[in-house]
Parts: sequence; C-alpha cells; structure tokens
Amino acid sequence: MKPIQSVVVLLLAVVLGVVAAQWLGTESLRQYGEVIYRHGGVDYRSSVPQVALMVLVALLVLWLLWSLASSPFRAWGRYRRKQGRVKLIEGLQAHEYGHWQRAEKSLVSAAEDSEVSSVALTTAVRSAEARNDAASVDQYLQRLSTTDATGYALMQAERLLQLERPVDAINALDVPGVQPLPPRGLWLRTEALARAGRAHEAYGQLGALRKQKILPDEDMAELESRLAAQSLLEATDVNALAAQWEATPKALRSDPDVVSAYALRAVALDWEEPALLNLEQALDSRWNESLVTLYGQMPVDKLATRQANLQRWLGQQPGSPALLLALGRIAARQGEHVQAEDYLHRAIAAGAGPEAWEALGEVFVARGEPTLAAQCFGNALRQQRGEDSVALARAEAAGAPVAAVVPERATVEEQSLMSEPAPVLDHPAEHDAFGNRREP
Repeated sequence: MKPIQSVVVLLLAVVLGVVAAQWLGTESLRQYGEVIYRHGGVDYRSSVPQVALMVLVALLVLWLLWSLASSPFRAWGRYRRKQGRVKLIEGLQAHEYGHWQRAEKSLVSAAEDSEVSSVALTTAVRSAEARNDAASVDQYLQRLSTTDATGYALMQAERLLQLERPVDAINALDVPGVQPLPPRGLWLRTEALARAGRAHEAYGQLGALRKQKILPDEDMAELESRLAAQSLLEATDVNALAAQWEATPKALRSDPDVVSAYALRAVALDWEEPALLNLEQALDSRWNESLVTLYGQMPVDKLATRQANLQRWLGQQPGSPALLLALGRIAARQGEHVQAEDYLHRAIAAGAGPEAWEALGEVFVARGEPTLAAQCFGNALRQQRGEDSVALARAEAAGAPVAAVVPERATVEEQSLMSEPAPVLDHPAEHDAFGNRREP
C-alpha cells in the first residue's frame, strides 16, 4: 500500500476509534455481556464491545507496523519488476534490430521476473537460434520448460518441424500438461500431422482453426484445399478413397488440386472410370488448363471417348494451348501422326511451350524422322532456358538442313526478313512449323 493510502486509513481508524470510545463509555453496554480477565490475582472487567474494539485496534496497529516494516522490501520488489520490464523491452528491441547477443543478455536478465520469464526466454531462444548457438538454445529451453510448459511445447514443436521430425513434434504437443492447445499449437499440430502423412487427422482440425481465426481466409482456404488433396492421395484402397471423396465438401470437388489428387489416386488404384468421370465433370463446370493437361496425360484407355470430349471442349475453348496439346497426345497414342502433328503445331503457336515441342519430337520419332525430332527436343530445351525456338527444316538433299532462329510469336515483318528455308508466316495459328498453310 502506498504511504498516502496508509495515512488515510490511519485517520479513518482514529475517527472511528473516537466515535467508538464515546459510545463504549456508556454503562448501557453492560447488557451485551461482560468479560473478566484475571491476572496475578487481579480481575479486569470490561464489556464485550469494549474488548472487541480493543482487539480490532490491536490488529490495526499490528497491520500498520507490518506495513511499515515491509515497505522497504516492497519498494525493492517494485524496483526489480520495473528493471525487469526495462530489460525485457531492451531485449525485444535488440532482437528486432538483430543484436542477438545483446538481446540474449537483456532477456536472460528479464527472465528473473517470473511474470515475464516465458516471453523473455522464448525470445532468447530465437536470438540464440539466429546465431546458431545450439548450447544456448538448449539451456534456454530447459529453463523455459520449468516456467512455462505450453511455451516450451510450442518451441519444441516448431524446432522439430524445422528438423523434419513431425512425429516428435506431435508427441511434444500431445503432452497432457499443455492441453488444451492454444491457437498456434493447433496450427503447428495440423502442420505436423500433414507432414507425417496423417492429412485426414489434420483435416479434422480445420474447424477449430477456423473458429480461432489463426489464419486469414485466403490462407485458410488454401490449407483446406491442400489437406483435402493430400487426404485423397493417402487413401490406401478404393473404399477409403470413395469415403474420403464423399466427405469432401462440394465446393472443393471442383477445385483443380483436389480433383487432380482424386484422379491420380483413383488411376493408381485401377479405378479409371471414376477418375475420368470426375475430371470431365470438373472441366464442364469450371475450365482449368492444368486439369485438361492431366486429362490428356492419363495413362488409361478410352482414347476415342476422351478425344470426343476434347473436341467438344475445343469448340468452347478454341485457343487453349493445353487442350490442343491434349488432343495432339491422344491422336499420337491412336497412331494418327498427321493429325497429332497438326494439333501440336497449333498448340505451339498458342504458347503450349516445351511440353508441346517434346510431344512433337516424339511424334517425329514414331514417324522415323530423327532429324526433325532432334530439332523439336532442342527447341524444348531452348524454351526451358528462356531462349527463342528454331524453325524446323527438312533436308531436301544430302546436305545438312538449314534452320533459322525464329521467335515463337514472331511478327510478319520479322519473319519476312528470315533467310530460307525458314517460312514466312502470315499468322502462327494458320501455318505449321514448316511454313505450310493449314487447310481451313
């Protein structure tokens, strides 16, 4: 208690004592009972209210004496707490500025105050980690474990995840003494479950994470999509895959990553029909280039059905490079090399990139034209390095073919200046890589 407050209390006690003394001086108080105290053969008589007042006054005097005697110690405690706060602020500021050793010194000093020891030691651990001092990290963690079990569990889980030890991180967070986990603990446990190959359990914690609002809505939606896709990929059999797909929210069943995960796992489990069906439904509801690429690459049969669906979508997405590439791949698998070459030329003109050049090279290999195949594979490598592609050229005589460097989307004026045998292209979508005009 502050000195001013003590003085006020003492004055109030004096006033109350005077009033009580006047009241207690009356003889009428004998009716409340009488107290007789005998000492040394002498009897001391007093009424019960008078004795009660004397006891109260005696207790008040003792309390005041105790307050006066302990005031230096309380002042010293306040001074130490104030110094601890100052050290804590200095340590946090030094940590933010990157003065790791200075931060540790201030924070370890601040940790002497039990009220801020958890914050101080946690930040000291991060400072020691920043300068890669494993011995200091272990020392601070040991002290933290005795002052704040929850903070220690969170720090241990975070470190174990960085060391790619998700199972140990889960065990650190599942200690009974730290339950229920705070929001950050829930997020760390969710991440650890996902990395440990237990995405189904991690997905079950999304409700608690969403309720705690630990992540922004965009990040939460991304996490939900990632865990849903991983849960599907971890399905051990067809029944588990079907159950997980049924448990997936309808809004996610058209998500490209989730649909891709389901299709890939279904094919791996020899469940091809549902894989193709869900890909087709997803593409019908929402067009996605990555899904149509997967649809064209699926190592399953039903080539005619897939080709018919792709041609149907081509009427809706005529300029889709992934769709043209998928049609080229399907045609190549059916042995229709001329048609495959035409689709692949159009895909390259639409910007399909190195994958289209590789597919075109495989078509030329199947047709027994290794020279053109080598040029296609070379163009794929050039585009991966960010360089311009080279126009394809067949050898018309015994001499080596001549090829001119032509940008994939070169203008008419640029192409007209190219030397033979590079063709002059009026529009990339109307000519193939040899400069032959396509028939409408």
